[in-house]
Amino acid sequence: MAKKQFKFVGQNVLRVDGIEKVTGKAKFTGDLNIPGMLYGRILRSPYPHARIVSIDTSAAEALPGVAAVLTAADISDVDPYYSGRPVIAIKKVRYAGEPVAAVAAEDQETAEEALSLISVSYEELPAAVGLNTALRKGAPLIHENLSDNICSHEHVEKGNVEQGFAESDEIFEDTFTFPMVYHYAMEPHSVIADFNDEGITVWSSAQHPFQVRGDLAKIFGLHPAKVRIIIPFLGGGFGSKSYTKFEPLVVALARKARRPVRICNSVTESMLTVRRHGAGVRLKTGVKRDGTLVAREAEIYLDTGGYADNGPAVAIRAATRVLGPYRISHIRSDAYAVYTNSGSAGSFRAIGAPQTIFASESQMDIIASRLGIDPAELRLKNFLKKGEELRPKLRGMDANLASSLKKLVSASQWKRRSKKKGAVMGLACGATNAGATPISVAMVRFQSDGLLAVFAGSTEMGQGVRTVLSQIIAEELSLPLDAIQIGGADTKVTPYDASTGSSRSTTLMGTAVLRAARDLKQQLLKIGAESFHAKPSQIRLVDGAMICGEMRLTFKEALQRRFGGSGGELIGHGDVGPEITGTLPVFWEIGMGTAELDVDEETGEVAIKRYVSVADVGKAIHPEGCVGQEEGAAMMGIGHTMFEQMVYEGDQLVNSNLVDYRVPRFPDVPKEFHTVLVENEDGPGPHGARGMGEGGLVSVAPAITNALARGKGIRIKDLPLTPERVWRALRERKGKL
Repeated sequence: MAKKQFKFVGQNVLRVDGIEKVTGKAKFTGDLNIPGMLYGRILRSPYPHARIVSIDTSAAEALPGVAAVLTAADISDVDPYYSGRPVIAIKKVRYAGEPVAAVAAEDQETAEEALSLISVSYEELPAAVGLNTALRKGAPLIHENLSDNICSHEHVEKGNVEQGFAESDEIFEDTFTFPMVYHYAMEPHSVIADFNDEGITVWSSAQHPFQVRGDLAKIFGLHPAKVRIIIPFLGGGFGSKSYTKFEPLVVALARKARRPVRICNSVTESMLTVRRHGAGVRLKTGVKRDGTLVAREAEIYLDTGGYADNGPAVAIRAATRVLGPYRISHIRSDAYAVYTNSGSAGSFRAIGAPQTIFASESQMDIIASRLGIDPAELRLKNFLKKGEELRPKLRGMDANLASSLKKLVSASQWKRRSKKKGAVMGLACGATNAGATPISVAMVRFQSDGLLAVFAGSTEMGQGVRTVLSQIIAEELSLPLDAIQIGGADTKVTPYDASTGSSRSTTLMGTAVLRAARDLKQQLLKIGAESFHAKPSQIRLVDGAMICGEMRLTFKEALQRRFGGSGGELIGHGDVGPEITGTLPVFWEIGMGTAELDVDEETGEVAIKRYVSVADVGKAIHPEGCVGQEEGAAMMGIGHTMFEQMVYEGDQLVNSNLVDYRVPRFPDVPKEFHTVLVENEDGPGPHGARGMGEGGLVSVAPAITNALARGKGIRIKDLPLTPERVWRALRERKGKL
């Protein structure tokens, strides 16, 4: 059967927000000026762990131009906690950089001066920075109501691990570490808040507006209808703007000032606001001599910082993702989120996966090397087949893993290039249980002027969601893209959407807008059928018109027929819920890659000369956008593999700026970069799409470290691969020769 031909879906259309962004017309939160707006600044703790003995704000409050100074004393009448953290430090601080006070003033300069006039007296406490310190016996308790520093624990078990190890011919046990890294979104966190008799209005760089609305309603004791969250464009998110960050603090400051307040973080402040979890992973795997995986035991510790944020959710995902996309009869996996005296960790592209898949895929190559099996063949032998269960209570695998790996082997010329003399080449595979909460609602309004307004709560943060949703609607209704208008989320106007993250927007919100478009389509066809005296099935939609034989009726004319004048509109509604797949995850996101390296043995410098990535996208709604997402994810993976790390000296973060924190630059881009999109049209989203944009990240680190092991004989289990670390490993190998 011939595949359906699409006019908009699967085409590289111009981005619907492109002109706004390249001309500078696109407005971000930091660009907005609300009438009467004050400028806010936050005073942060210099200590990682301390009791707050006293705060004297009198001098700051007396400074001309200061409208309000906020401390914990000002929030005693509200529920001051969300995501396990306080609106502002209450009685003690748990990381260097925690907000202790905040100022609202007529201008930034006055706000800065006011901060310097606030006097805070601290009683410094012993600190536990880093996993090793926080986990040791007798470590300082970061939260006194607990008996240790464990924030949460996720346990997964299937079969009998002890029996599995007893039945194994070989047992491998390795430990890996992964650094804390920063999201490095181009736009640091920004919030504007207004609190008046009508309720709360917040403009924010938030990925999850409805979750922020819920938190604010709970904190301030208001009905959610009294809280409005408006989301302009975001300058990148990658999870850094998931959930609620410091919106409650800005709202509390605006409440005290009785005027709107804006606070825009610096990069340093955003680095202290949220980061990726550093991790330690111990992995024990039992196998048969023919390479069959029998048993796996994993112990994962995640540095979640001073407060929980969504550390428990990361631990839940990590405990699953460490298992890999493999058939293993006996598994036991334990993941712990651990409190430490550092800035809180939260969501970051493919939560819990880069840390654990680095460990899992590195060990797969260690196994392959010991058993004398080609790494690709070892994976093919153990891949889950469609419908097979990875772990209890999760939906079976819904992707063809073997097919994707064979495409990677072919595209990368693995069999030939990996065996060339001097080749430094490795591969890795990853699968993540993606999709998040399957609740999305959308509405489309076809107006008498011929324009279609789309109301969808997904946040546009550079990933192109407005364009993709427009393509889906345009395809269904045969409307030109310039007739479709789509804006940002506004909880007073746009219907509910659970979140923007976990690769869910195309699949879930895409399905909701598709259903809304189909609802509208049925209304149009009903009008057309009455006008043409025909059955709806006899009518075609072509370029904004209905056609039946020789008869033609434009959509605008259809509205005039329905309402008898120039007014009126048709409204289509669509939603999606758990019924889309039943058991979670909504889909499995697949990412695979090969890396070829150049290694300077004199300096330890590593350059990536060729990287090939395979992404199973189901159906590429916007192919160029998919390739951009995959390559962007791979570059982010190159960052945390090669050089990114947040460095603490003693108790202080010492590289919290854009100079000392190293991210990939143009010279770090692979000399050859290839992306293969797999389109089996078997995903749960529109036209068989499945989400993507995270899978391309997870295979990078193990592919590179596997290449070093295969080509240079050095197995590095701690990231990042700084030149010094690589050089030392090379020297140690030479010493053993």
